[in-house]
Amino acid sequence: MMRKTSEKAGFPPGSLVHIGEKKAEKAKITLMEYGPDQVREKRVASISELLPLKEAPGIVWINIDGLHDTGVIEEIGEVFKIHPMILEDILHTRTRPKVEALDDGFFLVFNLLYRKEGGGIFSEQFSIIFGSNFVISFQERENQLFDPLMDRIRNEKSRIRKKGADYLAYALMDTVVDSYFIILEAFEEKMEAMDEELIASLSRQTFQSINDMKRSLITLRRAVAPLREIINTLRENDAGLIDEGNLIFFRDIHDHVLQIQEIIDIYRELASGLHETFLANVNNRTNEIMKTLTMTATIFIPLTFIAGIYGMNFKYMPELEWRYGYLAVWAVIVGVVGIMFYFFKKKNWL
Repeated sequence: MMRKTSEKAGFPPGSLVHIGEKKAEKAKITLMEYGPDQVREKRVASISELLPLKEAPGIVWINIDGLHDTGVIEEIGEVFKIHPMILEDILHTRTRPKVEALDDGFFLVFNLLYRKEGGGIFSEQFSIIFGSNFVISFQERENQLFDPLMDRIRNEKSRIRKKGADYLAYALMDTVVDSYFIILEAFEEKMEAMDEELIASLSRQTFQSINDMKRSLITLRRAVAPLREIINTLRENDAGLIDEGNLIFFRDIHDHVLQIQEIIDIYRELASGLHETFLANVNNRTNEIMKTLTMTATIFIPLTFIAGIYGMNFKYMPELEWRYGYLAVWAVIVGVVGIMFYFFKKKNWL
């Protein structure tokens, strides 16, 4: 069952109400605590287990899968002193991607995008809170998107083991942005196939596929466009939470976001071009059909006139008594048709 925004109307600010679809049976909390020389992973059964982590010497990554359990989110907020308004944004799965500076960290909201089986994409909200030594991520459901990042953390030779929480936040964002490139590659292949399909077919399914692509590109653009503002805010922060040496990585994400935006704009123009081409082809085909029907009707107008004359029941019609009258009428009919075909051909109407 999906909760709508209207169901929250009248609640005071900071009320913890999950808005969106329940996408996990039970909230799952996983922990990764690591440093240059060690890494510890754990499935957390109780929020109380997280209390000692506030003073942990290494980097702590807490990931929550499933946002429908408001009790879990509220307890997380109490342990890490997260403002209720931030928790409210986490639970509202239609929050616009954004960044907010906190007293001792940052709060980020952006979208994870997935491809549907029949084409198109859908989005899910992904939120991050990070400070000097911790990162807390919130997902609507469990997925394998960040498994490669976890493998990097497990590798003792990986750069991430020697970096701080700001680098982990960058790595999470970079993983999400890279997934956008994968989706764009699929769009490119689909667009090429659709371009060929337009030549061979003008079916309703082709038209629907073009419209689905345009809607998917709008969804993708809505997810990507705010990332520029988010990254610029992180790069220009004056709280000292992002190491100077890590700013180059955030600039790299910024460049990727610009590249994705440019590709999206190009694909939107191509999709609009396919849409216009489809409509133009449909109009051309309709015009061809109307042209054929018009010429057919035009040819039969004089033939109908001739047939109408000789279909009248007048007794004294000279041609009726003539031995070659029937053949003469057919000769006139064939002659009229031939003249009209010649005329149409001369005018390049055929």
